[in-house]
Amino acid sequence: MQLKSKFSLYGPMLVLILLIILPFVISSSYLTHIVTLILLWSFVATAWAYMARFGMVSLGHGVFLGIGAYFPTLMFNYWGVTPWIGIFVGLAVAIGVAAILGYTCFRFGLLGDYFALVTLAVAEVSALVIMALREITGGSLGYTLRSTGRLADMQFADKRVFYFMALILLIGAMYIWRRIDKSPVRLALTAIEESDIAAASLGVSVIRYKMMITLLSAALTALGGSLYAQYVTYVSPDTIAGVGVSLSVCFKAILGGMFAVLGPFVGSAIIVSLEEYVRISLGTSFLGLSQIIFGVSLLLMIIFMPRGIMGSMSMAVAKRLNRISARH
Repeated sequence: MQLKSKFSLYGPMLVLILLIILPFVISSSYLTHIVTLILLWSFVATAWAYMARFGMVSLGHGVFLGIGAYFPTLMFNYWGVTPWIGIFVGLAVAIGVAAILGYTCFRFGLLGDYFALVTLAVAEVSALVIMALREITGGSLGYTLRSTGRLADMQFADKRVFYFMALILLIGAMYIWRRIDKSPVRLALTAIEESDIAAASLGVSVIRYKMMITLLSAALTALGGSLYAQYVTYVSPDTIAGVGVSLSVCFKAILGGMFAVLGPFVGSAIIVSLEEYVRISLGTSFLGLSQIIFGVSLLLMIIFMPRGIMGSMSMAVAKRLNRISARH
């Protein structure tokens, strides 16, 4: 177990060191753009996994992504409020929505599939609301962020700034993951996942701990949505809100391994790269092909590697290292 702990510690550290160096050794702005997208989606998928790894599988995180993306964008375009402030408004709204949704579900004992279905329905409603308010949000056509090129408006001449902002967020999310693992919160949430009734009988505040991890996950997801919108300067229900985006976030984390701290990053890297490859290679000839490919891949992963790529690799490496250690 000691060797496994070292592997799970030094693995993420090595990846992060490589990511810090990467922008200085590659000259292609296109590759930097792709890695920036990977970092952004890794951050969001990591936030989603905060809940999912304790049995609270949300299929509606597109709601929080959409709130985080739309609020700063609309506030800036309509009222000139800098995104540096708008982001915090989006965070506050996302936390409020998560508080209402989470408390309602947990108070009435909606668990497992029922919780997932409720969040899925909320995600669909959020997309419909955006469509209904098309005069404000642009509806299905999307909405473009007004360009000023000013630092005060979170617009940078060097797009690598967004790369490092996304990297800092991902490092922060991984740090929080580690802190949760080393705190009593993990023990409480694990006990609740096994049996919330048994956990409550032992004095664990079930709703309190569930709300804590839900609000944290929603807030970080909204933050990721805000930075994504500022980076691509465009928002639409298809790209940043609704059921499709919610499921995409789930796929990224599950494929890479939602129980491993590097899992969401690995899953995001695979899916973002695949989507970009299909887009460049086939254009609009086979729309949705990448979703079909990683959908099938996900089914195979669930059957043969239920802990995802990183979870399975971590266990295999740990077993191998322990065998080597036992021989010596």
